[in-house]
Amino acid sequence: MAVTQTPEATGGVDYGVNHVAIIMDGNGRWAKNRGWPRLVGHRRGAERVKEIVRACPELGIRWLTVYAFSTENWKRSTEEVLGLMGIFARYIEKEADGMSAEGVRLRFIGARERLDPRLQALMAGIEERTAPNTRLNFNVAINYGGRDELRRAFARCARDVAEGRLDPEAVNDAAISARLDTAGMPDPDLVIRTSGETRTSNFLPWQAAYAEYEFSPTLWPDFTPEELGRILANFGCRERRFGGAKP
Repeated sequence: MAVTQTPEATGGVDYGVNHVAIIMDGNGRWAKNRGWPRLVGHRRGAERVKEIVRACPELGIRWLTVYAFSTENWKRSTEEVLGLMGIFARYIEKEADGMSAEGVRLRFIGARERLDPRLQALMAGIEERTAPNTRLNFNVAINYGGRDELRRAFARCARDVAEGRLDPEAVNDAAISARLDTAGMPDPDLVIRTSGETRTSNFLPWQAAYAEYEFSPTLWPDFTPEELGRILANFGCRERRFGGAKP
């Protein structure tokens, strides 16, 4: 595998992976193993996010998408859900200055209507503030579910067809992609799930159709930039044919 220097002249390397998506799993188990409340694990997980975000440009990653809260996570206890929402809000408030200074553009995917209005306002504010940044595109999936996203995209297609803005024969892959939460973003090259679970949990089913998957046994609060680098190095050994036959 050829490893090249990044254009940022940061001393990092480029493993040929443009977009990494991560299912951050294991916060609760990490805390339980230590006899601590689950929210302690979520707070440690948020700290780990900061480390991975800072490492991505050094590893040649230009796009990072993390799964923070799924449409199914509302089934958890009220205490845990409210605690998570508080962690999200504090993360946005605390990290806004740092992200702006480090060239990180933060965006959110998922249905926002169910979220607290204050959190929605914080999300919109940091999206606007970091919009000019280009060093790393960082997407956070909150109240996100792949089936829900597809349902909303199909509904938009149906409305556009009914109102004459879209020819029914033009409802192709590009038309659907343009109506997803990730419109205009590249598909992930690599999806990583931590904690040893081997399911995709409704995360980016359309976008990750041809992504490579890596299932790490490491619980998310213990997942380091060094482990990410090892996974990226292994990625370079895989042959991606996108449905084509091997020559």
